[in-house]
Amino acid sequence: METAGNAEQMYTAYKPLLFTLAYRMLGSVMDAEDIVQETFLYMNERNPQGIQNPKAYLCKMVTNRCIDNLRSASKIREVYVGPWLPEPLVGTERARDAPELFYTQKESLSTAYLLLLQQLTWVERAVFLLREVLQYDYEEIADIVEKSSVNCRQIFRRAKSAISAFANQDDENMGMGSIRLKQPVEDQANAIVEQFVHALISGNMAQLLSIVKTEAVLYSDGGGKVRAAIRPIEGAERIAMFLSGVLSKVPSGFSFELATVNGQLGVVAYQDRQPNNVMTFHIEDGQIAAVYLVVNPDKLRHVADETV
Repeated sequence: METAGNAEQMYTAYKPLLFTLAYRMLGSVMDAEDIVQETFLYMNERNPQGIQNPKAYLCKMVTNRCIDNLRSASKIREVYVGPWLPEPLVGTERARDAPELFYTQKESLSTAYLLLLQQLTWVERAVFLLREVLQYDYEEIADIVEKSSVNCRQIFRRAKSAISAFANQDDENMGMGSIRLKQPVEDQANAIVEQFVHALISGNMAQLLSIVKTEAVLYSDGGGKVRAAIRPIEGAERIAMFLSGVLSKVPSGFSFELATVNGQLGVVAYQDRQPNNVMTFHIEDGQIAAVYLVVNPDKLRHVADETV
């Protein structure tokens, strides 16, 4: 086990990995950062001895802390006002910290993917992430979640099947045996988002409706803190009318920029230079199938520091 003298080296080596795990478990940037920080503080203060695999030990600590966090937040989630969306992860700072984690697995950062993970139990989510995203073997996962490797294999299969069902995909669409939401080519996706934004700000309804799927859905997360649609908005025309109405009422000092959000091109809006909302998209077959709008100010506090 590394000594206290190697604490900084351990922090540099393992922080990106642990954040990757915690953020996907929780859907919260701030809680994930707090848990990772608390884990390293504990390691630095206690300096436990006799640990053969510090990475697995740290993952175990983070997983347990995430589960504790989810348990304490479960009642709050039950009475959450309107749709719940994960906190947006804005900017490319994470990519610089750990490009091997960001670029090869960035589809698992998408809002749609994170929402699928929320359908799993806490243990299923941990096992699934450790196996699917972090590529741990079952023996390592068993040590982290304190279950047998056989049990972990069964949990993973159950979780994979559940996510596949929620995503409405069959094995032919999964590729390489992995659960993946069908993603367009990045340049194509970026062009669609740019066309959407241009059509919205120019008031070109015909273009806007051609970009958004007829059966698309918009989810707006205000958390009861600010005005937001408390029910999903269904249909391209209703989405276009809703967003156009919102845009028509913005006061002076409002601005926006295209930015990397959860590994994909999204929109970050500001009011007097303070984050006002973040919009991400799910794209299918060359059109926008879902719009995710986070306006809850509690979920935007970290955005100004992460935008690059």
